[in-house]
Amino acid sequence: MNRLAASPAGEVAIHVDGLGRRFGDLEAVRGVTFQVGEGEVFGFLGPNGAGKTTTINMLCTLLRPSSGTASIADLDTVSQERAVRRSIGLVFQQPTLDEALTAEQNLRFHAYAYGLESEVRDQQIRRLLTMVELWERRGDDVRSFSGGMRRRLEIARGLLHQPRVLFLDEPTLGLDPQTRRRIWEYLGELRATDGLTIFLTTHYMDEAENCDRIAVIDHGQIVALDTPTGLKAAVSGDLITIASPSPTAAADQVRARHGLDPTIVGDSVTFQVPNGEDFLPGFIRGFQLPLQSISVRRPTLDDVFLELTGHAIREEAVFDERPKKSSRWRRR
Repeated sequence: MNRLAASPAGEVAIHVDGLGRRFGDLEAVRGVTFQVGEGEVFGFLGPNGAGKTTTINMLCTLLRPSSGTASIADLDTVSQERAVRRSIGLVFQQPTLDEALTAEQNLRFHAYAYGLESEVRDQQIRRLLTMVELWERRGDDVRSFSGGMRRRLEIARGLLHQPRVLFLDEPTLGLDPQTRRRIWEYLGELRATDGLTIFLTTHYMDEAENCDRIAVIDHGQIVALDTPTGLKAAVSGDLITIASPSPTAAADQVRARHGLDPTIVGDSVTFQVPNGEDFLPGFIRGFQLPLQSISVRRPTLDDVFLELTGHAIREEAVFDERPKKSSRWRRR
């Protein structure tokens, strides 16, 4: 597996070199380096507090890096921040719509801020609201919208000024599976028709499967970068998970009797073997502790993350990296 940031083929939309950010004594992002190709869907995968949001905020000019450099469409994010902001769309993790305005008014306000000509503005508003299935609700106040409708409107707003790169910070957080699937259909359509580059942060493993490549970040550092298939290939064989009243003793027995290197998560012990179905009968007969359950399966991205970091992606993080509301994001 490629643990280093491989360069994409074709033109580069995002270039990051040694990017770092400190908050006092805390180093939230440490020497991050990668490139994203034009038209690529690039995923930034990691748990809360891993450095995902801090990185995306530096790329979007909301935070200045403590070290390193980054450029979007050959524009430096520090020295050319206004030009960068015109080249990107951003859908924040936290809602930023004006609930007192209608859906169309929210988009018009955004269009005025970016100085869109009336003909382009009206064409884009109709096109995007139709795409996200909100054209018939364009005159309704946003306060009446469901969470999924608001997220779809935020995506439409982020695309209104026709950016070259769309940043999505946890774009489907808290949404139901059907709405999440529809949002990905919209994004796929835009990528196909407009050649849009998409950079998203997520901790949903199934969402990461939509990416061309995924960078796995943990404790502020990229620990792997590859395609979803390439990442999963790093976990060879089958995954066996057992649940026991004493997971530590169970892991010790697996290690001693079979020479394997198990991982403990909660009450469960997981280890990998070349052929799980052939391995299980003899394992069960020889196991000397109570077994509450046992399962065998092929590896997933969850397993990749566990293999790379030693902990599950949904474990609670100590550091909350979510930014406070910033007044720096405005047209100047």
